[in-house]
Amino acid sequence: MKIRFQTLSAEFSGELNDTPAARELIKNLPVSSRVSTWGDEIYFDTGVAAPDTGATMKPAVGEIGYWPPGRCLCVFFGPTPASDSEDPVPASPVVVVGKTSASPELLRGIAAGEEITVSAAPEPA
Repeated sequence: MKIRFQTLSAEFSGELNDTPAARELIKNLPVSSRVSTWGDEIYFDTGVAAPDTGATMKPAVGEIGYWPPGRCLCVFFGPTPASDSEDPVPASPVVVVGKTSASPELLRGIAAGEEITVSAAPEPA
C-alpha cells in the first residue's frame, strides 16, 4: 500500500509491505504525531501496537521501520548515533514495514517537533 507522509516543510511517499505489522499500521491510518530525530532518522509515535515479528538491528537506508517499544514509525536515511558506518542502526530492533525513495536532503529538513501525518496515498485515477 502506498502512503503519504506530510509535514509543514516536506511531503514524501512510501510503500508499506504485506506483513502483520504493516497491516496493523494500515488499519489505523491516518495517524498524526510530532517528529523526533536521531541522527539521520526521523521517528514518531503512532499509538499503534503492532506485532514485532521479524525485528532486526539492520535496516537499510530508505527503509521504514516500526519500533515496538515506542509504537513508533522510523524512517532511516543515513547513520544514527549508534552507527559505526554510513548504515543506520536503530536504538533497538525494528520491524521493517516498508520503504521510501525520499532523498536524505529532504528528510534532513524535517525538524524535531514538526507535526507529521501519515495517510493512505490516493489511488491514481
